[in-house]
Amino acid sequence: MIDLAGTGEKTVRVYRALRAAIVDGRLPPGHRLPATRALAVDLRVARNSVAAAYERLVAEGYLEARVGAGTFVAPVRSRPVPRPAPADPLRPRAGWTFTPLPVSADAEPPPYDFRTGIPDAQLFPFDTWRRLLVAEVRLRANSPGTYAEPSGHPALRAAIARYLGVSRSIRAGAGDVVVTNGTQHALDLIARVLLRPGDVVAVEEPGYPPARRLFASAGARVVGVPVDVEGLRVDALPGTARLVYTTPSHQFPLGRPMSLARRHALLDWAGRRPAAIVEDDYDSEFRYSARPLEPLYGLDTAGRVLYAGTFSKSMLPTVRTGFVLSPPALRPALVAARQLGDGYGQVVVQAALARFIDDGRLARHVRRAGRAYAGRHARIVARLAAEDALEVLPSAAGLHLTALLRDGDPARAARVCAASAASGVAVDDLSIYQDSARQAGFVFGFGAVDPDRIDAGLTIFADLLRADRSRTC
Repeated sequence: MIDLAGTGEKTVRVYRALRAAIVDGRLPPGHRLPATRALAVDLRVARNSVAAAYERLVAEGYLEARVGAGTFVAPVRSRPVPRPAPADPLRPRAGWTFTPLPVSADAEPPPYDFRTGIPDAQLFPFDTWRRLLVAEVRLRANSPGTYAEPSGHPALRAAIARYLGVSRSIRAGAGDVVVTNGTQHALDLIARVLLRPGDVVAVEEPGYPPARRLFASAGARVVGVPVDVEGLRVDALPGTARLVYTTPSHQFPLGRPMSLARRHALLDWAGRRPAAIVEDDYDSEFRYSARPLEPLYGLDTAGRVLYAGTFSKSMLPTVRTGFVLSPPALRPALVAARQLGDGYGQVVVQAALARFIDDGRLARHVRRAGRAYAGRHARIVARLAAEDALEVLPSAAGLHLTALLRDGDPARAARVCAASAASGVAVDDLSIYQDSARQAGFVFGFGAVDPDRIDAGLTIFADLLRADRSRTC
């Protein structure tokens, strides 16, 4: 009569099985239950599990214990009445329309994986990283369990400042750095500190959808601003914008860098009004041509730029660590927002990352991975450039590139992407990065793809592209 099928702790399974038998009448009122020892032997569980289940059922009114007589099913009138399902359950606040986006962490990767934003885990020095983590755990084995600094581990903040000085020519000290759980977390802190409901936020169009969603979730009115060959069009910025989000080093997803003239124009624009600029420098460590232009943060003399970076591309997404540099007046507020949100982050990971940077291991990994990515980048550019239907946009950095359809037909791009996916070739449709389909094309990531499968995957894609053109001609 008692079935312990299912998962979970044995005490809970015994409790649920007995309660179900009482509720559906298999154990009627007044029925005497076996002694705990006898039922434990019958169910092949520990006696303590049965005793604990009995005690819980007695407390809830399903059973009653009679001294010297045993345990009995309580009369019907003494059982608690189950709460009816609410007619109108709790719902998100008015205006909340966001649902989780699909993730691919547990999904089998496609055979030809040209998805964006995924670095090659095969290039990462896992053995070195594991040793650093283990060493930090051992160092803290006998330390007091105190709370850490919300701005981040001091050694990591200093290491990030030094690294940025070498890699990006940014003059910063440890006190300028606030460590975050990646760029998205940095954007969340910025939104908490700077934005009020109804504030206008200008974002690039096409651009990075998670940033758009985050600012909108904070109650901001998000306005897309077109991007041309020089980057974000400053002349199209809304005059009421409180914040401008941009990716000037490697525009996402088109790939072009913002020109120096456009950078100065954007800074001049912000300097004439109470507006902030968020500079997302998400993957510029990997460069395939000349040294990058100086970041907006380094050019800023008016205290308008917040510089956000991440180690998700240069290392791995699972490291889940990023940072933000901001004007001095904002730093206490950002640190407070970090403390209010999640306290202080993962101290062991942050300390290990500081060692990884200061020992020169991050720089060596970036150089090694960069050489591998440069080869993939060149192969993809050469293959796509041979297709008359495509215009490959210049891209000198990062882990993706974009090819526009010369006929500008978004419906064709959608068909080719769907056909490619059905053939095992994962390519992004440019339309997913735009609120309105102003440009039609494809975005190819090359961090996750097996180098030995690049040519075969691009051949399948090119065949499908030509086949679609033949059908529509």
